[in-house]
Amino acid sequence: MEKRQFGRTDHMSTVAILGGAAFGEVDQATTDKAMETVLEFGVNHIDIAPSYGHAEKRLAPWMKTQRDKFFLGCKTMKRSRDGALKELNGSLKRLHSDHFDLYQLHAIKKLEDLDEVTQPGGALEALIEAKEEGLIRHIGITGHGVLAPTVFIEALRRFDFDSVLFPINFVQFADPGYKEKAQELLRLCHKKNVGCMLIKSITKSPWGERNHEYDTWYEPFTEMEMIQKAVNFALSQDATGICTAGDTRLLPLVLNACENFKPMPEPEQIELIHNAQKYQPLFV
Repeated sequence: MEKRQFGRTDHMSTVAILGGAAFGEVDQATTDKAMETVLEFGVNHIDIAPSYGHAEKRLAPWMKTQRDKFFLGCKTMKRSRDGALKELNGSLKRLHSDHFDLYQLHAIKKLEDLDEVTQPGGALEALIEAKEEGLIRHIGITGHGVLAPTVFIEALRRFDFDSVLFPINFVQFADPGYKEKAQELLRLCHKKNVGCMLIKSITKSPWGERNHEYDTWYEPFTEMEMIQKAVNFALSQDATGICTAGDTRLLPLVLNACENFKPMPEPEQIELIHNAQKYQPLFV
């Protein structure tokens, strides 16, 4: 599987980054089988959070024995310095680790969220202190929603984050405003050498009122042909990689697509975006 430099870090990340949310609602046996698959594909980067159900508990046995094989990223939804420090230390303990390679301010969806974490006494202070103490090596920021690119452009003006994580998929790019801001953020990340992780790459539509057939909060593409197209599209952007979907049943399909990734020419990308009108953007 292709590897790419993760921003200014010294890590070459696989283009598939394991999304720990997939372990939130499954048992240990399912997690173990998935992790065996992850190792078979050579994935070397994990993104996890305490807000992902039982994910940290499920991944803990693997970090106890396989920690050195992964660039481990975690995150916090706490907005205060004290709350973030407490959550960070709790995650370190659960995951049998003495440090995180990356720790992120999580779910920063609007400018008010950014204001809260960057103000005096905010969560960003905790991350800066933790980095000085060697508990984390790099500091990042994550978010969902239609405003994510705009918020992160402002975030990078306020602080020199090492990474960002936000949504890109061809259906969302059918929204010209989102596409424009997302591409502006990608250019800024490239200029500042900021690692960039993409989420929601195989999103088809919101679930709406329909039953959720997968443990994802969006309806995913499930046919291999469309998953491959969606992954090819996402990985053809100027980013480090994509976080795998939040359902272990989709994991082998996405890993296969990442292993078989081929850059998508721009005319093909434009055509794919044009044909996305049959679907519905997750964020509006």
